[in-house]
Amino acid sequence: MANNNGLPPRPLLTAATRDGLVLPVLDLTDPRFTVPDDAASLERLFGTVIEEERRRRHVPKFILRWMLRRAAKRSRLLRALFGENTSFLDAISTYVMKLGPDNLPPSYDSPADRRIAASPNLTLLRLRTQQVAGLLADALVPALERAPSAPLRLVNIAGGTTIDSLNALMMLRRRNDALLRRPIVIHVLDQQDAGPFFGRNALAALRQPGAPLAELDITFDHRLYDWTDTATLEALLREVTAANAVAAASSEGGLFEYGTDEAIIANLRALHAGGVMAVAGSVTASHAARRRMLKLSRFKLFPRGLEGFAPLAAQAGYRIARAETNHSSEQVLLAPA
Repeated sequence: MANNNGLPPRPLLTAATRDGLVLPVLDLTDPRFTVPDDAASLERLFGTVIEEERRRRHVPKFILRWMLRRAAKRSRLLRALFGENTSFLDAISTYVMKLGPDNLPPSYDSPADRRIAASPNLTLLRLRTQQVAGLLADALVPALERAPSAPLRLVNIAGGTTIDSLNALMMLRRRNDALLRRPIVIHVLDQQDAGPFFGRNALAALRQPGAPLAELDITFDHRLYDWTDTATLEALLREVTAANAVAAASSEGGLFEYGTDEAIIANLRALHAGGVMAVAGSVTASHAARRRMLKLSRFKLFPRGLEGFAPLAAQAGYRIARAETNHSSEQVLLAPA
């Protein structure tokens, strides 16, 4: 596949996990990863997902569970999704699921894994990242234009690999390089360190000469965080305020999907009090097909949909300024009400 100049594409950048697994860096400005998001392409993608859900609906749940667990013996990706002791999808498995069938590392590239990675449901995961990063980038453009000398702070709650924050920066640079000629800090608040470890390495790869974030002043800051106790977030936001920074936040596949109502309100209230001008994140869809799919797994997701999420945001002083769907989740951009 050639690029727009007729030249072969550059080799994919890679970064290592804590366990030594080398993975491609997901760059959604690269056509090899971008999910087509025009109306016709999305209609086809969602139609395929809906048709698969329709076929599954007629299979008894106990048989479907048996089939998935049997298939999981041959697929590491399916084991992550439907394993016996999974209440959430870990950061590295989530990340690998977004890479597509042609970019799987050796321990995830069985024929069964490749079929799963090519499925429309995993395409939706990559689209989720693309939509959250795009919403965040769109919100930041006017704020950065108004404050050309202010530092930029991105707060990522339950950030994992922080690939949404990194892609928001790459999208911004594609639009206007001058907007990012300032000190930038990505603050990752996460209970686990496996995702942030990879995220730090991914940032280093993206800052190599000639890479998408080369020559930019970007710092990676991981802080252990339990979203049921917002003290760490509040302390961080005091630092951000003291720095007179432009501040935005995100949580893709994190707080708004797994968090309780109380945790969501508390974190959003802290962000609002800290002057965070935009929050982007994903909300689990609430339609019946999504609820049926969740019953097959052990994930503790809350299928709130926009109708269940909007009142929580309002209690914390935010409104939904924009929303984009990918059928499995609703991606939201919050602005102060």
